Amino acid sequence: MIKVVSAVICRGDEILICRRPEGKNLAGFYEFPGGKVEKGETESQALVRECMEELNLTLSVGEKITAVKHDYGGYSVEITFFNCAICAGQLIPLEHSDVRWVKRSELKNYSFCPADNSLISLLTK
Repeated sequence: MIKVVSAVICRGDEILICRRPEGKNLAGFYEFPGGKVEKGETESQALVRECMEELNLTLSVGEKITAVKHDYGGYSVEITFFNCAICAGQLIPLEHSDVRWVKRSELKNYSFCPADNSLISLLTK
């Protein structure tokens, strides 16, 4: 089981989403920013590190929204989603092929990684 954390970053009615780059597993699918929790890190520390590495953003990690387990066949993930806010930095996509702000109501128009689908349902109720 791979432990992953993801940030739900809102700007008014918009949410920041990122497309996985070519050459990576699940390339072309959208996801919420974040990544794997490294040994010795808390979930918050991992989320702050990942968003700095991938987006040049410093985050404030807020409340947990939900946690989801998903089996991709050859591996399984447990993703914990957190409400987050940008504290500093200028958004620069250092890892993803596309980064965009999307209205909540439009999230269902994007192809997300399968593990994110239950969160999409929650966010678009």
